[in-house]
Amino acid sequence: MVLRLVAWMVVVSAACGSNGSGDDGGGGGGDGGGGGGDGTPPGLTLPPVNASVDYQLGGAYAPPAGVQIVSRDRGAAPAAGLYNICYVNGCQIQPDEEQLWLTQYPDLILRDGQGNPVIDADWNEMLIDVGTAAKRTAVAAIVGGWIAGCASAGFDAIEIDNLDSFTRSGGRLTEAAAVAAMRLFADDAHGHGLPAAQKNSAELVGRRAELGTDFVVAEECNRYAECGTYTAAYGDAVIVIEYRQVDFDAGCNAFPGLSIVLRDRNLVVLGQPGYVFAGC
Repeated sequence: MVLRLVAWMVVVSAACGSNGSGDDGGGGGGDGGGGGGDGTPPGLTLPPVNASVDYQLGGAYAPPAGVQIVSRDRGAAPAAGLYNICYVNGCQIQPDEEQLWLTQYPDLILRDGQGNPVIDADWNEMLIDVGTAAKRTAVAAIVGGWIAGCASAGFDAIEIDNLDSFTRSGGRLTEAAAVAAMRLFADDAHGHGLPAAQKNSAELVGRRAELGTDFVVAEECNRYAECGTYTAAYGDAVIVIEYRQVDFDAGCNAFPGLSIVLRDRNLVVLGQPGYVFAGC
């Protein structure tokens, strides 16, 4: 995962499912190509392959010369003339939005046996409980508003983060419900003519048809030897962000057909201390 930012809408995150009464599972995949391999509905424009990419979740700035693809937070404006991916923090609540969620959506917060919110300790974010079809529908309506905002702003694709939050839930979230929630998000994106990315979660690649996803945004897949897993299912429709020089160099050598960028882990803005950017 990466730094998640304050969004321009006041409603918070999406959901990834829980054990219990939920009817886990997802729908089938789309029919047709679209350039990302089997499962991509026709008519969607995927990111160009083997193109220079910048990952700007720490704040928007003028992309370096030659960049063709940029990912920005949904609160930012798209970069003129480039392929723009709209980032949505999709399965956890950002700390500055906790009170809003606690007051307006308390029943959608994943809780432990004592009724306390379950926290992702690495990012100090509460996890969301969408273990039933009704909860998933409610969350999809919230995220659908975000997706509509991305489309209206002129973004070209959707990247929904934290699909893998079920792995940090202490067994309270199920993989199947996460897949089903992502399918709702992907279908909503498709309804706006936008392809949807599978963000990380290499363990879910085999369920691509259920996810309804069209390309991949993968962090550190060279570091963790996951890039081949993604390309086996998505071909070259894989965008890679590495945070260590050694992993970036390895990826450029092993996967010359992919869009790979080296960034600093905090994704600081150009001109600020610690800024790192390089492309293959």
